[in-house]
Amino acid sequence: MPVETRTTCPYCGVGCGVIASVHEDGAVSVKGDPEHPANFGRLCSKGSALAETIDLDGRVLFPEIGGRQTGWDETLDLVARKFSEALAEHGPDAVAFYVSGQLLTEDYYVANKLMKGFFGSANIDTNSRLCMSSSVAGHRRAFGSDTVPGTYEDLELADLVVLTGSNLAWCHPVLYQRLAAAKAARPEMKVVVIDPRRTMTCDIADLHLAIRPDGDVALFMGLLAHLAESAALDRAFVEAHTAGFAEAVSAASALSFSELSERTGLTASQLEQFFHLFETTEKVVTFYSQGVNQSSSGTDKVNAIINCHLATGRTGRPGMGPFSLTGQPNAMGGREVGGLANMLAAHMAIENPEDRDRVQRFWASPTIAPKPGLKAVDMFRAVADGRIKALWIMATNPVVSMPDAAAVEAALKACPFVVVSDIMRDTDTTRHAHVLLPSLGWGEKDGTVTNSERRITRQRRFLASPGEAKPDWWQMAEVARRMGFAGFDYQSPAEIFAEHAALSAFENHGSRDFDIGAYASVGPEAYDELPPFQWPSPVADGDKPKRFFADGGFFHPDRKARFIAVTAPATDRTDALYPLTLNTGRIRDHWHTMTRTGKSIRLSSHIAEPFAEIHPQDAAKLRIRNTGLVELESPLGKAVVRALVTDRHAPGSVFVPMHWNDRFSAKARIGALVPPLTDPVSGQPASKNVAVTARTYEVAYYGFAVSAAKPAPQADYWALAKAEGGWRTELGFKTAREDWIDWCQSTFGISPVIEPLGYMDRQTGDLRLAFFDADKLLAAFFLAREPVAVARNWAISQLTTRHTDLTRRLGIVAGRPGADQPDPGATVCSCFSVGINRIIGAVRTGCHSVEAVGKHTNAGTNCGSCRAEIRGIIDGCLAAAAE
Repeated sequence: MPVETRTTCPYCGVGCGVIASVHEDGAVSVKGDPEHPANFGRLCSKGSALAETIDLDGRVLFPEIGGRQTGWDETLDLVARKFSEALAEHGPDAVAFYVSGQLLTEDYYVANKLMKGFFGSANIDTNSRLCMSSSVAGHRRAFGSDTVPGTYEDLELADLVVLTGSNLAWCHPVLYQRLAAAKAARPEMKVVVIDPRRTMTCDIADLHLAIRPDGDVALFMGLLAHLAESAALDRAFVEAHTAGFAEAVSAASALSFSELSERTGLTASQLEQFFHLFETTEKVVTFYSQGVNQSSSGTDKVNAIINCHLATGRTGRPGMGPFSLTGQPNAMGGREVGGLANMLAAHMAIENPEDRDRVQRFWASPTIAPKPGLKAVDMFRAVADGRIKALWIMATNPVVSMPDAAAVEAALKACPFVVVSDIMRDTDTTRHAHVLLPSLGWGEKDGTVTNSERRITRQRRFLASPGEAKPDWWQMAEVARRMGFAGFDYQSPAEIFAEHAALSAFENHGSRDFDIGAYASVGPEAYDELPPFQWPSPVADGDKPKRFFADGGFFHPDRKARFIAVTAPATDRTDALYPLTLNTGRIRDHWHTMTRTGKSIRLSSHIAEPFAEIHPQDAAKLRIRNTGLVELESPLGKAVVRALVTDRHAPGSVFVPMHWNDRFSAKARIGALVPPLTDPVSGQPASKNVAVTARTYEVAYYGFAVSAAKPAPQADYWALAKAEGGWRTELGFKTAREDWIDWCQSTFGISPVIEPLGYMDRQTGDLRLAFFDADKLLAAFFLAREPVAVARNWAISQLTTRHTDLTRRLGIVAGRPGADQPDPGATVCSCFSVGINRIIGAVRTGCHSVEAVGKHTNAGTNCGSCRAEIRGIIDGCLAAAAE
């Protein structure tokens, strides 16, 4: 029988429970935990593929100094000495930690304690700065604390769900499925999606508001002005529990209706419809994510949303309230321990001298950071200009994910001492490390994470530690000990969690929102068995509500919430050199910079290369063809990706995913185009509104290849992805090679003695080459002057097919399957590897609903995030049949 372990998914902030099974042969399988209250057994495509990402291929397994394998003692001694020297010679602000929402809470706690309480600096920031710091700032301004008022139940309990800046179907698929199920059970429930793009989330929307980029502030200002004059205004709540209402309404009312329409890009009827829905529906919950946060006006967006809920008293009651959806698995846990440069542990305020004194006394630390530290963008500027002499990066890849990524890379190259803790040896960031430390990955490490609804869950180990990899908390505690600091003699994550819980209750007495004092005395056994729980969970828990603010009780000194008067930013694009607006974001099946999901064959099967969504009008004007290559340029840099011409968004906008990097494509680090423009309050970079221009990336030849060995592409454009039996590669060449056979042998690692089958059409320039070793296909290469028309999934399948006769081999050269080899088409459902041609076939046999297609093919029956795409295929087939 397999050994089962209940743990938590390491991807998004939904925090899904996972059951990992280790079988007798050592194989691992995963499934959703039906008892976990975040997902009730559901998993998305990424969670379902977790077992495909835990191999040791590419792992860093031993400490390294300058690329040389070393031992832990030598390496940690060096780290301790370098940080000690920087502190002694240049002061506490000469060192910095850049950490990650991929860390467990226990790791985060030790990092924060070491930096703020013992180094004496607040120069610890996190990649969560890039995803939810505007929410933190908005919460603190409005509520006096970084509190998410509601719970996931509100998805099912609301009568109106507003999704703004959130592609829930692709970025939080399990929550999307909960919402879709609730709407199916109660068709009268209304869903409004506010997004410049028509994403897959719009499949269940009653109203899609294709708002202009950064038009959200104006929209919710207009809504507040409308509510202030309506019967929905809860005057009793406003008077008893809030301050600043008149000022906020005055600022909102200064925007005329015509100006509101101009700033948002929405028609009068769309605005009126949305305002009426919000006004007349009591149970309203507004879920928001990166489209709100990742903006130079992100904090004002958050407060504009909160203002509307405060005005109607719809906060913290079942089915009501503003709800921030975090991007990372432990962004919330990082916030709880003060992982941001402008926070202290346990949701205390670094600018508050009483809080600083309280934390210092609890830690018995020699000092405490006297002021906020450098936020992410400013931190790397300080690295670049020499103010920071020693930098420790943990569990993140800023050379890809940060704005102005080229400048971040240059800063690391110039920094005197860079330590990187990671699980992967070769990332865009690790290559610049003076010291590389091997960390434990998912399945190997032990601790807790907190999801978007304040639910703390254990992430348990079920795999042995590979090589000499160690937990991140252990690495930092060992460095602290070597630097002579007391208070870091931890033997297990249970001890750290207990200390974290004790600090949350220390001198609290209900004055702070975050309190898990009930777990301050947790021992190793109880910690190991810890069930998922929501905070607050104080010592005398009783039946304390798990929602906040239904009856006031905010955390400003007067216990009142604050309305924030905001100003709507301009939304018109006036830059003649860079007239397009670049919007960056996630796709369904990849995560952050692909260091893990890039290992999974099926996660790369849906979208295998970077792309740019371009509106047909812009494509026609710029002479960019669908499936051709496009070069995007901002004042900071360039990127080359595949062109996808679509009307999913308005003319003038371009969408490019954030995931691709130098390991998977020639020039697709989209962060290199994003300027380091930040929100003035939160310090969060603006990644959704970037001025760019676009042009055709001219190539003389397009190529596509499948190969058993990982290629080393020598081409002007390339994008590679893992495939069944090997690799797939898209290529572009500005000029022809003198000898394509020699190029293939060099690129795909094929012996020169192996001659290919192939042909070249001298009239069209098409070239097809296939290399075999006995009956095994080593590589197939297809070249054309136009984007290569090859049945890609069929070509990939030939890597695992035996080719015993010449006819089959010639079929590969032809680039299309025979009658006995059906082409599944491009993958739609990653969970079950179902291609578009199978879905079309099912529709033609009478499957005219998503449910019927699912019954026939399994597509859409697991995570469900492809259901909208399937519905689009069905509609397209039926429309074509009706013509």
